[in-house]
Amino acid sequence: MMGQANRFARLGTCVFLLVLPRLALAEDESGALWHIVHDQCVAHAEQFGTPLPCTLVKQDAGYAILKDRRGIGQFLVIPTARIAGIEDPAILTPDAPNYWQPAWQATLLVEAMLDRVLPRDALSLTINSVHHRSQNQLHIHVDCLKAEVRNLLRSRGGAIGATWAPFPVAIGGRTYRAMRIQTLVQPGATPFEALSLLPDARVDMAAESLAVVGATFADGSAGFYLLETRSGPAEELQDHSCAVAGAR
Repeated sequence: MMGQANRFARLGTCVFLLVLPRLALAEDESGALWHIVHDQCVAHAEQFGTPLPCTLVKQDAGYAILKDRRGIGQFLVIPTARIAGIEDPAILTPDAPNYWQPAWQATLLVEAMLDRVLPRDALSLTINSVHHRSQNQLHIHVDCLKAEVRNLLRSRGGAIGATWAPFPVAIGGRTYRAMRIQTLVQPGATPFEALSLLPDARVDMAAESLAVVGATFADGSAGFYLLETRSGPAEELQDHSCAVAGAR
């Protein structure tokens, strides 16, 4: 318990969350998230040295982290530059920031909100297609994975290889393609770059939804599963109530 307490004590930014009301984004205003990050979080960080209402602003790395109004522990990782979403060509430029690595690091904030350490396969990152989002500012959802999805990956994950292939069964009634990666930072093989290898994604990236799920492979090494669909939001794979936090 002491090790866990020390781990969460390092997350000093979480203190701010205890006194902040949940942010109500206007559902009919697709630019609300951009205005919160740009006009409030970045401006406050520059003027006052605090990122409120965000938890963190890293302008040198090009992203901010915001506690979402939904869920116990859900956070959003959001570029500080104006990037519309998964369809924006800026995400695949050679000098594009890697938003996935800080998003995975933000799972520590999820754990802090839950006051417990979770297995890596209980944690996930998702981004929705242009057809299944309310905000036109790129944002990665950081939260728990649904328990049934974790169980499915535990039983079927051994069949996921290093290249894209159809996942053998439907997940939540939707078809997915899947692949495994060892790291989120390999040059030329980040999740966005891996997604762009799919021919239909290259033609129409706007239709893509993508999930990154923590994994421990059969040889004991740590890595990630990528799950891609064109038929719905990848956020459906997440559980914003974090029921998996109470499961083994």
